[in-house]
Amino acid sequence: MKDTALRIADFKDSIFGVISRLAREHGAVNLGQGFPDFDGPEWLKDIAYRKMQEGHNQYAPFPGSISLRTEVSNYYKSLYALSYDPETQITITVGATEAIYVVINALVNPGDEVVVLEPFYDSYVASIKMAGGIPVPVTMHAPDFTVDKGELARAITPRTKLLILNNPHNPTGKVWSRQELLDVCELAIKNDLYLLSDEVYEFLLFDGAKHLPTATFEGMLERTITVSSAGKTFGLTGWKIGWICANERVTRACRLIHQYVTFSVSTPIQEAVAEGLKRLPSYLPGFVELYKSKRDFFHRELTGLGFDFKIPPGTYFMMVPIGSKTKLSDVDFALKLIQDNKVATVPPSAFYLKSRDGERYLRFCFAKKEETLRQAATNLKGL
Repeated sequence: MKDTALRIADFKDSIFGVISRLAREHGAVNLGQGFPDFDGPEWLKDIAYRKMQEGHNQYAPFPGSISLRTEVSNYYKSLYALSYDPETQITITVGATEAIYVVINALVNPGDEVVVLEPFYDSYVASIKMAGGIPVPVTMHAPDFTVDKGELARAITPRTKLLILNNPHNPTGKVWSRQELLDVCELAIKNDLYLLSDEVYEFLLFDGAKHLPTATFEGMLERTITVSSAGKTFGLTGWKIGWICANERVTRACRLIHQYVTFSVSTPIQEAVAEGLKRLPSYLPGFVELYKSKRDFFHRELTGLGFDFKIPPGTYFMMVPIGSKTKLSDVDFALKLIQDNKVATVPPSAFYLKSRDGERYLRFCFAKKEETLRQAATNLKGL
């Protein structure tokens, strides 16, 4: 038989799937893949069941349920003073991962360059390669994961089409400052780039950190494509409800691809999320406090075990330096922890193309029950 497509010849299994499989095989506490091991709000699950009983079970319109697109528009307007027309500027997708794939394939031609800030979410590079684009990495330098503006400027060439920004940032937990975002926006405007702003952790902010959507900066609304998701906000990652907010021209291009990839997204779940978004003002304070308590608890446990790192101001991840514990690389140390200590983490070198900084860290997910985090900490005492 003939070979499969060359564009996927160098693809490997996602590190998240690999780690979860190894965790199951070795009976390890899984702090690797980024999902809670507890359920989302009962009231929202009840709404989803009610929507099914009410007959919302056939195909939704391919751009997404109008009720959900309307509520997405409403929350961007009320929280960020951003105006997106639900009819022509918002598209509902199967989670943020499909949204990222759709945006990249709607914009990137073969040979176009896309700047990615490493460490990055691994689907960025996979989507770029599937579109025939060329990923150009710029490193966020440890330990504060800052980007050198000059280095970023030098990475941009006449072939650069798109820059991808993730804020709050997975895997580091970084929340970008206003000045850092201004620097990136200035380069995007100067070089006439599109900017894909992945903001799925926009509500997971602690200690007074504030989310500043990239589209709110002067000159950025038309060139920014914002991606977000209900899965992280409501702790229901399996529902896979994401969205794209963009200008009409980009939205049209994204919808052309989306209709042939998935066509539409689960109808009753869209209707439930629409109801859930109406309750954000009352829901979010408890949501943030829940995850803050988990972050604080696990940070205390890890620092008590001799790991030395700053507490992250956003997301539900911690990038933890391992130099004080081992001379092994992140991959070898992660495998050792799974086999010997029964704790699964993600080796972040999988999120780098250029720098070897990731070899000095592991990523822990603290979106877990307290007993899960406590068991992980107990297991790690064997170090």
